[in-house]
Amino acid sequence: MSGNTAESGFTPRRLVIVGCRGRMGTLLSARWSAAGHTVAGLDLPLTDEAFAEALPGADAVFLCIPAGAMAEVLPHLVPHLDGRQILADITSVKMQPLGQMERAYAGPVVGTHPLFGPKPQPSDLRVCITPGAAATDTHIGLVEGLFKDMGCTTFRSTAEAHDSAAASIQGLNFISSLAYFATLAEHEELLPFITPSFRRRLEASRKLLTEDAPLFEWLFEANPMSQESIRQYRSFLNVAAGGDVNVLVQRAQWWWKEARLGRREENWRGEGGPFSRKVPSPLPRHPFSPIVHAKQRG
Repeated sequence: MSGNTAESGFTPRRLVIVGCRGRMGTLLSARWSAAGHTVAGLDLPLTDEAFAEALPGADAVFLCIPAGAMAEVLPHLVPHLDGRQILADITSVKMQPLGQMERAYAGPVVGTHPLFGPKPQPSDLRVCITPGAAATDTHIGLVEGLFKDMGCTTFRSTAEAHDSAAASIQGLNFISSLAYFATLAEHEELLPFITPSFRRRLEASRKLLTEDAPLFEWLFEANPMSQESIRQYRSFLNVAAGGDVNVLVQRAQWWWKEARLGRREENWRGEGGPFSRKVPSPLPRHPFSPIVHAKQRG
């Protein structure tokens, strides 16, 4: 499991993708094969015999399966690993799957989360890497190199920091949209008042709340940071309920401040990683807290 060759900067790897017929498994199989790696694919039925045949000699095994299937698959897969091979996953939550893999396998475990779907744009190709305790820099570098071979940029994070961010970026987007449209549902008297901006939000949320709803519902429940993100969001709703909407407007406009635009785009490209540094508040120097603000009003 050596690094890249000095002559070409590229070392072909032997990879196994479990869940190769899924959308992300199909994408990774095609991209890594095109990059020059040897890829073996496994999919249902995932039998002991299939693992025994495919896993020996692999440099890394990628689990492209739902996080909820880990507990069922790992007992059949792990006995066929030699303790040196890398076991990796691509799930959108990290604490639970990483813990399951590390409890089942004493060898190197590297969690990954490709922050894109099965039909990505080139600018979307960022991957979060969450190493397990037994993974060395060599193991982590190999996984990072694989994603870079298919055109991705990578950044490292802890599983805890990843899940906290995912609860805010993915989970809170899902729950806030869900609550908004559930609040307005079955009120046909509202239909004559619908505006173009409402239609845009309705259309933007269609796939999230129809096709993808079961996935995001499970991710919300599986992410231990989800409830904290809801508590924080609720505290900001309380600010609005208290009449301080302008305070929220000022804070929300951080996303469009030109002085910070370059840094945000740099983070989105993965240069240094979005979890590598805190962004200062655009409000006055004292930290903004909805709870403190409400107490000050009282």
